[in-house]
Amino acid sequence: MKEKIAQLISNNVEGIEMSDIIASIEIPPRPDMGDFAFPCFRLAKVLRKAPNMIAADIKEAIGDVDFIEKIDVAGAYLNFYIKKDVFVKTMIEAANTDDFGKSDIGEGQTICIDYSSPNVAKNFHVGHLRTTIIGNSLYKIHSKLGYNVVRINHLGDWGTQFGKLIVAYKAWGSKEAVEKDGISELMKLYVKFHEEADKNPELVDEARAWFNKMENGDEEALSIWQWFKDISLVEYKRTYNLLGMDFASGIRYVVQVNVPCEVPEHRILHVALGRDIEFVAGAVTVKVVVPAGRQLL
Repeated sequence: MKEKIAQLISNNVEGIEMSDIIASIEIPPRPDMGDFAFPCFRLAKVLRKAPNMIAADIKEAIGDVDFIEKIDVAGAYLNFYIKKDVFVKTMIEAANTDDFGKSDIGEGQTICIDYSSPNVAKNFHVGHLRTTIIGNSLYKIHSKLGYNVVRINHLGDWGTQFGKLIVAYKAWGSKEAVEKDGISELMKLYVKFHEEADKNPELVDEARAWFNKMENGDEEALSIWQWFKDISLVEYKRTYNLLGMDFASGIRYVVQVNVPCEVPEHRILHVALGRDIEFVAGAVTVKVVVPAGRQLL
């Protein structure tokens, strides 16, 4: 619509480029002042007239236009009032095009967008849904503005809680029940652990022992942990698919953490288990990179 206004002015005024007219058109601060406003100050020197007289001349020259309700002269400004039905129709048509809102304002810049970051073996809750929707909206907006958008969806897949879950699974769970009911069954086992731990505090020590095994690369502990992850991801991916989001393509995951030099390499590998990892012995930085196209969740 701004371009249409600019074209009307350009057709009836000499001495100013179309691009300058577009750049000069303003949105008035109040609705009663119109939908668009054009200041005539810069034309005064070229046309050798007072700005308010120039505004009046342009209004007269434009005359009646099918998409304009009226044009008012307010001092040195031309205030344009667009017919509402025409304006709404134009905006709906523009919004249905792929280029609507597109610009290159972010070209050459990178922005990171964080998503829901759910925790393994726990259900998606409304907070996760909220951050997922916000994250994806920001991704779409910034992509339209030309930014290189790095989408980050960090999975909460490490911590003492997995030692607790392993203890609960071995004591009261079954493979068949977990594979049948997924996260719901894992949540039941997690709750069961805390109920039993209140009566038997030794279970907490047993859970710490299992997590210590995970940290030290114990094959059984890591195998069960990976299975819990896989079970959880089935549900997470189903939810993301319902929301129309695909993290399997076009997403890059980068984590960089600082660690003490004396920390053994095997104590660091869990940070990126199942992912590409770059590690220099004796260095203080571990850099984990998962390229686009690799499964993150």
